[in-house]
Formats: sequence, C-alpha cells, structure tokens
Amino acid sequence: MAPTPTSPVEATLAYAEEFHYEDEVLQVARRRGLEVGAVPILPGGGAALSFLATAINARAVVEVGTGCGVSGLWLLRGMRADGTLTSVDVEPEHQRLARQTFAEAGFSGSRVRLITGRALDVLPRLADGGYDLVFCDAAKQEYGDYLAEAVRLLRPGGIVAFDNALWHNRVADPAQRDPDTVAIRELGKLVKGDERLRALMMPLGDGLLAAVKTAN
Repeated sequence: MAPTPTSPVEATLAYAEEFHYEDEVLQVARRRGLEVGAVPILPGGGAALSFLATAINARAVVEVGTGCGVSGLWLLRGMRADGTLTSVDVEPEHQRLARQTFAEAGFSGSRVRLITGRALDVLPRLADGGYDLVFCDAAKQEYGDYLAEAVRLLRPGGIVAFDNALWHNRVADPAQRDPDTVAIRELGKLVKGDERLRALMMPLGDGLLAAVKTAN
C-alpha cells in the first residue's frame, strides 16, 4: 500500500500514479519481480511507455533490463500487433519469469526476443537506425552509455526513455552524491545538451525521462 500523502503536491502525484490501472497479469508479474529483487517500473511509468509506443506506432522496441516482464508487457500492449520486443538482461531467471508473464498475457514467442547478457555487450550488435523505441531500466551508472547506444539504434522520430530518472527524490537534491544519483543527474545533462534530442521529464512513478530523436 502506498504511503498516505502529506502535502497537496504529494496528493496530486499519488492521484496521477493511481490513475493507471494494472490488471491481474501485471500485478502477478510485479509481485514476482519484487520477490526476486527485480523492482519493476511503477504503473504511471508503465502507462507512459505504452502511450509512447502507441503514439509512434512502434514496431521494433529494445528494452534494457527485462526484469520479470512488467515494463515489457506495458510496451507490448502499446506496440503494433506485428511488433517485436527485444529485451536484454543479465539474469536468466528473471527472463524466464518474464517469458511466463508474456505468455500469460497472450503474447507468443514470435513477439518477444529475449537476450541474456550485459547490455553494453549486446547493444552494439543491434542494427543502426533499426528501432522505434529504446527503454532503459538497468545499471544506473551505465545510463550514459545506454544513451549513446540508443541514439545510434533509433530511427529519426524514435524515442529513448529511462526509468528512475528522479531516483527516489535524490536527483533533485544536490547534496546527494552517491554514484547512481550522480550518473542519473549526468544523464539528464547529456540528454538536454544533445541537439539531436527533444527531451521530456515526466514525474510519474520514480521519474521517466524520454527524448525524441529529431536527427541523425
């Protein structure tokens, strides 16, 4: 159960988060993720991913950090009916549970390609300009490297998105200097400073930073 909001701002953010409904398949996948330590994207962030995938009619999507399938399912539900999700994770057991989630939601094996491995080893093998959307939710200190790969992978008009962009309210606090917080803060600077990208910070979930690739 979410904590009781203590201010109007917190109440508004809680309302926005609770606006997004997760069905039983997503709820079960969320519980699996929490049980194995693969903390999934919150419903607001998941709904934003589905919205973005629908808005750009995404057919080819890359996900960095499969977890147990929560974010992947949100993405699949927003993608075209003939779309393929390529999801990368270092944990085979997490991917096994994700495959179970996708099957329970009615998505066949042809709609999902799961690749076990370190993202920075796998992403360079994927095709330049071959993807509509890249979603990243893995090692925070590698977010800058994921961004560089995502810009290469995306077609013009494609979208890159990062979960935990507010990182438990730490990113906005300059006194917080732990390595993960610093890396996410630096990511924001990289995105804003890249003339090829048009960025949007969404205070849903734990923060979702998205950017459209406007040019090669």
